[in-house]
Amino acid sequence: MQTVLHINVKDLDEAFIQDLKKQFGAADIEIHIGQTPQDWLTEERFWALIDLLDWSKEGDDDAITEPVVRALSEMLIPNIHQFEEILAEKLWQLDTRRHADASMREDPDGHFSVDYFLYDRCCVVANGKAFYEEVLNDPNKMPSGISFEPLLYIADRAFSRKTGKKLVHIPSRSYETYSNEAGWNS
Repeated sequence: MQTVLHINVKDLDEAFIQDLKKQFGAADIEIHIGQTPQDWLTEERFWALIDLLDWSKEGDDDAITEPVVRALSEMLIPNIHQFEEILAEKLWQLDTRRHADASMREDPDGHFSVDYFLYDRCCVVANGKAFYEEVLNDPNKMPSGISFEPLLYIADRAFSRKTGKKLVHIPSRSYETYSNEAGWNS
């Protein structure tokens, strides 16, 4: 039987949180936000962060991502989680058979790697909203053999910089290849 606790976040204190950890350590917590805060990371702000990637530093992935990591680490912690959530959603939407076929069109051996396909999808997101939407709507525009894996580590680096801890976040959508079942079955 599932138990649901309804508690307003403002009523939480350290003792209550410790009791929750002790009694329900393996439970998931879901937060329902009634009204979106003004400083919440919206999709528009997500794309503005992506636009901060510094491609003039090509060859140094940390330098390319640093402006995004810096800006994200200066935001509230829930925004770092939200960045990861939006990124996962975007990568999941590109996780389709048609996008995968297009991404390996230049591979003479026809070899398919689930990891490389994920990193190719990262490249699409890293190139901004307009390119992302273009590729999402026309899988034939999916780049082949061009990847940007470091996009996956931005939220973790920002969280670590802000808190000194490793980010623990499981997005509501998995970005791993084959997670979008409808995209692979159509």
